[in-house]
Amino acid sequence: MIIPKKILVLAPHTDDGELGAGGAISYYIENGAEVFYAAFSTAEESVPEGFPKDILKSEVKKATKCLGIKKENLFIYGYPVRKLNYNRQEILETLVALKKEVQPDLVFIPSLKDIHQDHSTIAQEGLRAFKNTSILGYELIWNNLSFDTTSFIPLEKRHVQAKADSLKEYKSQGQRDYMSTEFIFSLAKTRGVQIGTEYAEAFEVVRLILK
Repeated sequence: MIIPKKILVLAPHTDDGELGAGGAISYYIENGAEVFYAAFSTAEESVPEGFPKDILKSEVKKATKCLGIKKENLFIYGYPVRKLNYNRQEILETLVALKKEVQPDLVFIPSLKDIHQDHSTIAQEGLRAFKNTSILGYELIWNNLSFDTTSFIPLEKRHVQAKADSLKEYKSQGQRDYMSTEFIFSLAKTRGVQIGTEYAEAFEVVRLILK
């Protein structure tokens, strides 16, 4: 497998990047890639009662560190949750600036079939900003009406475990079924069965530029 030198993960909200591509992030960093992570909303309006409003900002720092992402490669923005579509132009300009700063070889975005309004906005504007870059769409099955498994990244158990461990850092989100270690391993096992490996993550090919 050809390892990209620089990878950029676009996460509408903190935790989306880990949920969709946590295993791949762990795999690529282990194999020498530099991974950058951009979270566009810390969802302060949706934080469960009893937690500080800015808890997701500290949780994403811990989660991405768990995967091996350098703290200087983490970008956190303060766009309001569920209203990213109201800030399309500003988000596009942010993405264009990221493109110039990072110059990634591969970009991970939410699936273009993701029906969540924030996810859809980042997917669409991400495609606009990085149309000359290889792009893979990650799956968040609770938001995907359909998903084309057109690309797979084989994983070892340690990569899936790193993904599960990173998600444990989101104490404020722990009540969600899809954050559980059981679910993370089950999905990775399912995707692995599809390509004859023990574990894998699946992605949609949005753009593939072979160099």
